[in-house]
Amino acid sequence: MTDTRLSHDAPILAIDGLHKSFGPVTAVDHVSLDIRRNEFFALLGPSGCGKTTLLRMLAGFETPSGGRILLEGKDISALPPEKRPLNLMFQSYALFPHMTVARNLAYGLEMDRLPKAEIARRVEEIMAVTDLGQFAARKPDQLSGGQKQRVALARALVKRPKVLLLDEPLGALDKKLRERMQLELKRLQHEVGITFIIVTHDQEEALVMADRMAILKDGQLLQCGSPEEVYERPADRFVANFIGVMNFIDGVVASDGSFNAVGLNLAVSTEIHGIATLAVRPENIRVTTAGAGIEGRVVDMAYHGLDRVLHVRIAASETPLQVRVPANAAVPHTAGDTIYIAIDPDRIRLFKA
Repeated sequence: MTDTRLSHDAPILAIDGLHKSFGPVTAVDHVSLDIRRNEFFALLGPSGCGKTTLLRMLAGFETPSGGRILLEGKDISALPPEKRPLNLMFQSYALFPHMTVARNLAYGLEMDRLPKAEIARRVEEIMAVTDLGQFAARKPDQLSGGQKQRVALARALVKRPKVLLLDEPLGALDKKLRERMQLELKRLQHEVGITFIIVTHDQEEALVMADRMAILKDGQLLQCGSPEEVYERPADRFVANFIGVMNFIDGVVASDGSFNAVGLNLAVSTEIHGIATLAVRPENIRVTTAGAGIEGRVVDMAYHGLDRVLHVRIAASETPLQVRVPANAAVPHTAGDTIYIAIDPDRIRLFKA
């Protein structure tokens, strides 16, 4: 007899050719993704790329124009939101202002008609995990932004969804609190052991929190991988430019396997020939000595605490290159200085024009 049980290695959520059109406008264009169990997965891309529409289809608030959504092997594409074992946490938090924290957490369980003892146990348990016990009797207007965010998260988690969907959950927080809550979200996700899918346009947020990320543009999936994979080995120029800071130099790959631009000749390993674009991160360019690198002129400098970013104009590039150097470098550089830079050929990407 065939064993139909779901393999432990099988994805908890499979997005199969999901498509959504609004009249002539395609918002999500046949996207396929597998989301693993207990994974923190980020949907990342610029405004209008389709990430929120994709999340709303997963939650059941948008009906797909095509494709399937499989949860543990079961097609849930046609199920209404209340029948899906998924919870969606909105950026606005949407807490009930007239209820205490404890009542906000209990409300969804009461609507599910769980026994009172079970509701009390679950609320106490989730308050302990999210460190909200001391705020149980307070109402939302007595809480800080970070505390409200934790209440909204706890309210979503207390129902024990198989997957938690988060739509820009940290967007309303200031920078310092946002950074602290990024680590808090990551900690909670590991503790409760639930798959998180977060929508964000903030690349740093995705790099910090995600186990894997998917980059979307114009409704299409461009690349999916770990933060390190996407950062170090972007699939195309758009991804390279969207994630982190990237320098681009247009040139030609010659038959001898070298990349050539004005004043630049670099031995590369690539199957690309002809017109191409070289991409290199600021941290993969170093300042060197005359005769050992490319001559350039510092046109600007930005201090970032641990390091400085030099904006260096070279003949090979229409725009100044960004070069990251330690803030305590032995020889400081200022605007107007002539310097020499070397590009690490093992840390570049080449894209065919």
